[in-house]
Amino acid sequence: MRLFKASLIWLLMLVFAVLNGALREAVLLPHLGKPVSFVISGALLSTCIVVVALILVPRVGQLEGRDAVYMGLYWLLLTLAFEFAFGRLVQHRDWAELLDAYTFRDGNIWPVVLAVLLFAPLIAVRLRPA
Repeated sequence: MRLFKASLIWLLMLVFAVLNGALREAVLLPHLGKPVSFVISGALLSTCIVVVALILVPRVGQLEGRDAVYMGLYWLLLTLAFEFAFGRLVQHRDWAELLDAYTFRDGNIWPVVLAVLLFAPLIAVRLRPA
């Protein structure tokens, strides 16, 4: 049951990530340029991830720190699998282009977002009321 709930939370985060990407492409990039847009977009998505985790992770049930780390790893693996599968199979992007998102080039803070995703469940568990 925990895995199912963790998956549902990740799917909600995926929706926020897609909406965030659409906002970046449609609004931020045309007005602010690439570096600023990527930083704002990454910060916005990181904030969404933490807020969703703070609200929904406690609903998964009583979790220990170890469980939260496993949940974060699960979310990270789902995200990486989605990113690479979608990029290769739907967008037909080559590996070099996909891996470019992990270089911090042009303000891209995607690795920071992934670190936030990894630790968001642990943050939620640590900040829950005793």
